[in-house]
Amino acid sequence: MLAIFNEAIANSTALYDYKPRTPESMVTWFATKRANNFPVIGLEDDAGKLLGFASYGTFRAFPAYKYTVEHSVYVEKSCRGQGLGRKLLEAIVTKAEGQGMHVVVGAIDLNNSASIELHKRLGFEHCGTIKQAAFKFGRWLDLAFLQKTLTTPLQPVDG
Repeated sequence: MLAIFNEAIANSTALYDYKPRTPESMVTWFATKRANNFPVIGLEDDAGKLLGFASYGTFRAFPAYKYTVEHSVYVEKSCRGQGLGRKLLEAIVTKAEGQGMHVVVGAIDLNNSASIELHKRLGFEHCGTIKQAAFKFGRWLDLAFLQKTLTTPLQPVDG
């Protein structure tokens, strides 16, 4: 996972980070996922090599957002364009439904047309763009938000 994250950080705008992640930072990342019952789904080849992964986490840290999550999908560079992103995105949406979430949000660099089109094919709708939200690789980056509204939870509650 660390190699996939760090390749994306170094060579793309899939992550708006500047510095590679450390093994220690992943310990905290996994602990947060575990503590909040957030899934981490991976796809491996027959030899057990990780080809990609998906997860979701807190959208905003206020109680009324408890039914909304922000997801992430990452595919190993040499495996992109093979349908793995679609499998991972479908799996993470299914998991969100199973956990009673209502909205799944993707925050995607506006220039990442392949990811945006994939999301749209799977029923996500563009719900806004923050222009010049970030600065990386010597230029301003626009951040698109796409959302998929689920039928769950069946009986949402306040508090």
